[in-house]
Amino acid sequence: MESVLFKGPWVAGVGEADVGVRDGRIALVGRAEAGDRYDRIIEADGCALIPGLVNCHGHAAMTLFRGIADDLPLRRWLEEKIWPLEAKLTAECVYWGSMLAMAEMIRGGTTTFTDMYFFEEETARAAEEAGMRAVLSRGLAVGPNLHNALRENRQLAEEWHQRGDGRITVQLGPHALYTCPPRQLEPILDLAAELDLALQIHVAETKEEVEESIARYGKSPVAVLEETGLFQFPVLAAHCVHVSEEDIGILARNKVHVSHNPVSNLKLGSGIAPVPQMLAAGMIVGLGTDGASSNNNLDMFLEMRMAALIHKGIANDPTLVPAGLALEMATSLGAKALFLEDVGSIEEGMKADITLIDLNQVHLSPRHDPCAAIAYAAKASDVTLVMADGRILLEEGRLTTIDEERTIYEAQRCLRALQEQL
Repeated sequence: MESVLFKGPWVAGVGEADVGVRDGRIALVGRAEAGDRYDRIIEADGCALIPGLVNCHGHAAMTLFRGIADDLPLRRWLEEKIWPLEAKLTAECVYWGSMLAMAEMIRGGTTTFTDMYFFEEETARAAEEAGMRAVLSRGLAVGPNLHNALRENRQLAEEWHQRGDGRITVQLGPHALYTCPPRQLEPILDLAAELDLALQIHVAETKEEVEESIARYGKSPVAVLEETGLFQFPVLAAHCVHVSEEDIGILARNKVHVSHNPVSNLKLGSGIAPVPQMLAAGMIVGLGTDGASSNNNLDMFLEMRMAALIHKGIANDPTLVPAGLALEMATSLGAKALFLEDVGSIEEGMKADITLIDLNQVHLSPRHDPCAAIAYAAKASDVTLVMADGRILLEEGRLTTIDEERTIYEAQRCLRALQEQL
């Protein structure tokens, strides 16, 4: 693995500095000495160097369904459009849909993503080939297939956990309380205890979900999940849009992490999560795109900007979610939300997951505050270089680990095959 020195960028959390990378880790943040030897020197003056972006919630292979089920509420979107297509999915479809997602994410500066879906071994294989960092779980829901799905999640953990030089992490993925009632959660929690795995789950995404939980159990989804013992494990809760002050107290007390997915929640009309209140309670909140079929892209710059803006507008308070915090939610807080160590900041000894942004753009000029420029004005197309574990995945507009043209072709072919079966 070649050593690389980035000369003179603005560095997130540091200011102007050189950044050296050796053996997959950050070896220098400061000023390179004249005698320092690196295989490559990248002149990065006029660029911003930030930790690789972390996408805390998604379903990668749903890129295949981008634009196929727009302008519908969540339940109709799922039941009428998405679930019938997913019933026809094959391993090949998931591989190419995942690879398409990774091409898009890398182009947008994302180095780490989490995924809850089917045929997860194919997403793992694609992640290993693409060089990305991935946190993967097989989606689990009540029904005759639950036993097989648990077996598949076990197999995924046994075969893929810490593969790819440690870039691939496996979790368990109960879909949500409304698809995994308390009794069905029991075997999932037993497996989590046996394999010592964290869990990710959709929580309180819509008002309807909360109303159903209160009607059925007399309590909110958050309160029910606490009763089941789910929160005894490390948990990443996706969405948490409709949570009360009491729910936030439960989540904070149990150290539950949250993925805030503002664009998907807005597009589906689900609402806006009370993120400032969660942060005030000391919770760790990262950002996620959700799947490309409910977003419709995987652009973490858009999530950053939206997270920084919508809470200001709701509360009529421009001080909420400032630029620096939005960038942290997309990087260091995102890594913590996924229970990852040695990832998410530009510090010596950390893994070299790096995104380089060209600030020499009309919409980013003049360069007054690079952090604010990134949070409020930068675009995915401003990314010029992406590195994960010290390996360059994108440079000067070219993906180095993914055949982009073939990936687009194969994804389109897989979608046609699925549609022909309906």
